[in-house]
Amino acid sequence: MKKFKAVFTSICMLLTLTSCVGSTGNAGGGSSSAPDAGESVQSGSQTAPSARLLYMGHASLRITTPENKVIYIDPYAGSGYEPAADLILVTHGHFDHTATDKITSRAPDCRTVTWKEALVKGKHMTFDLGFASVKAVEAGFNRNHNAKECVGYIVTLSDGVKIYVSGDTSKTGQMAELASENIDYAFYCCDGVYNMDLREAAECAKLVGAKHDVPYHVIAASGDRFFDRERAEKFDSPNLLVIDQGEEIELHKN
Repeated sequence: MKKFKAVFTSICMLLTLTSCVGSTGNAGGGSSSAPDAGESVQSGSQTAPSARLLYMGHASLRITTPENKVIYIDPYAGSGYEPAADLILVTHGHFDHTATDKITSRAPDCRTVTWKEALVKGKHMTFDLGFASVKAVEAGFNRNHNAKECVGYIVTLSDGVKIYVSGDTSKTGQMAELASENIDYAFYCCDGVYNMDLREAAECAKLVGAKHDVPYHVIAASGDRFFDRERAEKFDSPNLLVIDQGEEIELHKN
């Protein structure tokens, strides 16, 4: 009897030990939700930042590139000049395009390009800034703007987005050639007082063939308001994009 009890006790101890070992193995084994070695943990994908454009009114724009570089074009109207400038573009010498003193903060390597650097001995220049390239194009050709002292710009960002700003101009002979540039956002002056009117600006838009046609310089600058939305909405283009003064949009390659 004593021998039977000893055997029975040994069997019970063996069963208990086996149970404990199995339990310990399961703690780090197949019942765990943790991935096995070599199994990747899925994480949320990060989307590259988009460029942004702030329309400050009249002909004044601020572009923030995907690298967070800041480009000002024809500073004068509205607000939003606090971010330090990396590039300043000026299309011509009239006071409502040259208020560069509003840009009080500038990066150490900030560059300013005016019509003087952009149009040299009748040749329209191109500038490579790394984060953007800038190509000067024809502008002027009306009684208020001499084509020898005015330019427009095509700004190409590092993500391929292209922005065309007409500057103060009437229709130019070069506009038909700009169709090959595959421009994403084209800004056309159309005040009808110092520049072409809405009808002529719409003709230019057809020549250039941009993805988005944006009316700006819609009225002569006055007071605190530098944009007539009602007039801008009459711009005759199937690709019309109206951006109100003070509105910021994301820029995308279309």
